[in-house]
Amino acid sequence: MSDYSKVIIFIVILIVFSGAVIYLYNTDSSMNQSMPDISSNIVAGDSDYNSAVDLLNNKNYSEAKNKAISAKNNFNHSMIQLSKIKDNFTQDTDDVYRNYISTVLNELEIKINATDYLLEAIDNYKDFKNSTGNEYSNQANELMKDALEFQNVRNNLVRENPDLFK
Repeated sequence: MSDYSKVIIFIVILIVFSGAVIYLYNTDSSMNQSMPDISSNIVAGDSDYNSAVDLLNNKNYSEAKNKAISAKNNFNHSMIQLSKIKDNFTQDTDDVYRNYISTVLNELEIKINATDYLLEAIDNYKDFKNSTGNEYSNQANELMKDALEFQNVRNNLVRENPDLFK
């Protein structure tokens, strides 16, 4: 093999290796850059959801519905961003990141379902179908309890891996 061929092979290997390192860095870096926005949307969704419940308890159905819709939009926005991050995972993506994203996606899916039940409850209470409204409210409440379990796992992952979550 000529020296020229060896140099070309070396350059190709160097380019491929550099590309892989940059891609892996960008995946983790992209996640770290996106997480504040994702977390902010989850916090806003939780706040809107809680406000919707308070408004519902005060029989302010219109505002409760607006807050519930806002909560769902915030949760959906975070879910879309997390799904994009998950789609860019490679075999080399850290297992902690994989677990974190999976946990948050599960949490958000449950919160979205809880919000759907809350919206149904609001509509039923507004139409004076209190028994059905209570059923939907109870379902929403149970789902939010389930979501809190995932939220606790998520918070533990961050607390136990401060070097990965900046």
